[in-house]
Amino acid sequence: MTNREIFYTSDIYDDLEEEVASLDLQLQSLGQHRQFHGRIRTVKCLHDNGLVKAIADEPGNGQVLVVDGGGSLHTALMGGNVAKAFADNGWAGVIIHGAVRDRHEIEELPLGVKALGSNPRKSAKNNIGIRDIPVALHNVEFVPGAMVYADEDGVIVDARDIQDI
Repeated sequence: MTNREIFYTSDIYDDLEEEVASLDLQLQSLGQHRQFHGRIRTVKCLHDNGLVKAIADEPGNGQVLVVDGGGSLHTALMGGNVAKAFADNGWAGVIIHGAVRDRHEIEELPLGVKALGSNPRKSAKNNIGIRDIPVALHNVEFVPGAMVYADEDGVIVDARDIQDI
């Protein structure tokens, strides 16, 4: 499946059921791509998007960054400039357990974005956090190298074939 093929998370779940994990957390869909999928990369950070920005500048190769921001809406972990870097560098999408800003800019980008919400407040830029480790959001573990599928219905993780990233 290429990143522009149509899929539905409900169909994936119906086909695989207990072999995949369905995220219970409700996230808002942003960006032009309401459906996106790819190999998982992760960042765990709180109120600091320095690592998120650094990863946005790396080649994405159709991957999806999952950001564990602790569920905080206090500061935005991604804004329009960082989202544009993700789109320009070939990332399929970004899933943020936290806030974004510049929604009007993100909506115009060829990128899939899911986030809890938004806040205009900037985050720190001290590169404090950890990257490419398993992160748990609510009921699902996001393991780097596993596949993630996201659409309007939700987020599915398929960890049956984990690849090195």
